[in-house]
Amino acid sequence: MSLVLEGVSKVVEGQSHIYPTDLTLAPGTMNVLLGPTLAGKTTLMRIMAGLDVPATGRILWEGRDVTGMRVQDRKVAMVYQQFINYPSMTVYENIASPMRLMGISRKEIDRRVRETADLLQLTPMLSRKPLELSGGQQQRCALARALVKDAGLVLLDEPLANLDYKLREELRAEIPRIFEASGAVFVYATTEPEEALLLGGNVATMWEGRITQFGPTPQVYRTPMDATTARVFSDPPMNFTRVVKAGDRISFGEGQTAPATGAMIAVPDGIYTAGFRPDHLHLSPQGSDGLHFKCTLHVTEITGSETFIHLDHAGDRWVGLMHGVHHLEFGRPIEVWLSTEHVYVFAESGELVAPAAFAQAA
Repeated sequence: MSLVLEGVSKVVEGQSHIYPTDLTLAPGTMNVLLGPTLAGKTTLMRIMAGLDVPATGRILWEGRDVTGMRVQDRKVAMVYQQFINYPSMTVYENIASPMRLMGISRKEIDRRVRETADLLQLTPMLSRKPLELSGGQQQRCALARALVKDAGLVLLDEPLANLDYKLREELRAEIPRIFEASGAVFVYATTEPEEALLLGGNVATMWEGRITQFGPTPQVYRTPMDATTARVFSDPPMNFTRVVKAGDRISFGEGQTAPATGAMIAVPDGIYTAGFRPDHLHLSPQGSDGLHFKCTLHVTEITGSETFIHLDHAGDRWVGLMHGVHHLEFGRPIEVWLSTEHVYVFAESGELVAPAAFAQAA
C-alpha cells in the first residue's frame, strides 16, 4: 500500500503553495510532516487525500495512478485539528456512520466499531453523546471513525493542537500503538519538533512549500542536510553565527577560536555558518572544549522548570534553553558556554559541511 508523489505541485492564483515534490511513503510506515504554519503541510495532505488536484505531477497508490480520482473512491481517512463528531449521535453511531454509507453489513459494522473502540479505550463511552465526553475522548472518537473505514492511508492534520497538555501526552503515546495495530500508512502533520521525535517513524521537514529532507526521524534530527532543515527541526529554532576556518583552527569572532575536529578537519579554509541548538548553551563551563561567548541579555522567559534566555552576540540573536529557574537582569552582559561537539557547520549556501561530533557518535 505505498503512496508515491511524482513531481506534485500546487499553484494558486499564480503563487506556488507546493513546489514540485517527489515523495514515497512505504507500506506500514508512520510519516510526520514537520514545519511551521504556512509551510504547506495541509495543502500536501489534501493533495494526498484527493481533496485537491495538483497543478503538475501525479499520485500513485499501490502502483495505480489516482491523481484524478475522487476522494470518495479512495481508501483514505483524514482527521483535522478541529475534530468533528455528530452531536445528535452516540459514540457508537458516530464511529459506525462512515461504514453505513459504504453499505457494510450490520454484523461487520458492529465488529469493527467494538474492535476499534477497544483499541482507543472508548468501550465504556459507546452509548454516550459527544458532548458528554472530554476533549480527548471526542478526539479519540474522531480517530476511531477514521480507522474503521479500513483506510490504507490515514491523514492526521495537527489532531492534538487544541487539546490540553495531559491529553496531548496521552494521545501521543497512543497513536504509534494505534498505527502498529492498524497497519495503515499514517501521515501526521505537526509544527512541533518534540512531537515528531515522540511519534518516531519517518519525518519530512517542510519550509515554504518544499520538503527539505525526508528520512528516519532520529537521523534527520541528528544530521540535518542544510540550515533550513536544522532551523525547522529545533524548538526554539537553531542558533547561527558566522565562523572562519583557517588551517587547523575555527574562529567564531571576538578572538574566540577552537581546534578543527572531526569532519571539520577536511573542510577547506573559508567562511561558514555555525549552528547549535538552544539547549546546548550553558551558563557555566561544561568541559575543557567549551566555547566561551560574551553576550547581552534581552529577555528572560521562565516556564516553571526551564528558563529561555534571549541573547545578542555581535548582532546575532540567540536563544538559550536553561534547566531550572534563573533570575537574570535584562540588558546586562552575560556569559554563555557551548561544547564544540554540539556545533554544526554549514556552507554559506546552507548545505551541511560538517555534522556535530555528537551526531556522528550517535
